[in-house]
Parts: sequence; structure tokens; C-alpha cells
Amino acid sequence: MADIASCLGMSSANIYRFFPSRAAINRSICGRFFAETAQFADSIARMQVPAQEKLVSLLNILHQKRRTTFIQEKPVHDLIVAATEDNWAIIRTHRDQLVAIIGTMVEEGIEAGEFSVDDAAQAARSVMNAFTPFYHPVLVEQRVQNGEDTEEGLHEQIRFILKALGGF
Repeated sequence: MADIASCLGMSSANIYRFFPSRAAINRSICGRFFAETAQFADSIARMQVPAQEKLVSLLNILHQKRRTTFIQEKPVHDLIVAATEDNWAIIRTHRDQLVAIIGTMVEEGIEAGEFSVDDAAQAARSVMNAFTPFYHPVLVEQRVQNGEDTEEGLHEQIRFILKALGGF
């Protein structure tokens, strides 16, 4: 609280005028991070490019954002880890948002003949599951700490996902 108050140029007590508890502050920080991520995802979904290209861009950006947060914004990363481990509702909501955006891309890909799956919603959930090693904050942290080339692994996983969708 003292760090937050100092950055804002106010007392710790004053912060509680805006937030009823530390948990509320944490939820707000996570909410801002996830809202920003959803905005990126939504902007990619609205691009006028093939669905396959949108999906590749989305997965790359989601991974880069998660990796950058770990490296450059460790306190935010740690908060997201805690939210994930404690299964906060905001984590499920965020995942549902991403799955819905991916589902829209898959549906577009099916309509355009880029993908050959029958159920876009199921495919979107499967894409998210296959992408989890490159988006789950703990797994990304482990890969970075182990010095793994996350880019190479990510590209291999994206190729796998595209093949599973019947694209590529």
C-alpha cells in the first residue's frame, strides 16, 4: 500500500477512500491488465485479414504480453499468478473472453474455407488449451527462468494448432 500511495503522491489511508480493501485493489489491477489484453485481442479479431493470420497474431501477442509482464512488470505478474492459483472469477472471465474471440476467428476461418473443423466453439476451447503452456503465468515464468527459447516453442505450437484446425 505504501508503494502505491507513494507513486500516487498520497497517503495509504487516502487510497482506502477509493478501494475498500487490498483485495479490491488487486482485483482492479488484474481487471485493468485483462481489459487491456481483451482490447488487443478484439482489435486483432476485427482486422481485415484471413482468420488464420488473425489467430497467429493473437497467439503471438498474448504470449509476448505475458512474457513481457513477467520480465518488466514482476509485481503485476505475481498478482496474476496469485489470481490464477486462487481461481479468481476474473481469471475465468478473461479466459472465456479469449475463447469467445478465438471462436469468432475459427468461425470466420470455417466460413472462408481456411479451417475444416465442425464446431468452432469446441475448437476455440481446444486452441486455448493447447496454447496454455505459452499463456499460463507460472508456465511462462518457468520457461523464461529455464532459459528456454519460448519463441521457437510458441511457433511450433501455433503450427500444431493450425494443423489441428485443418489450416496451414
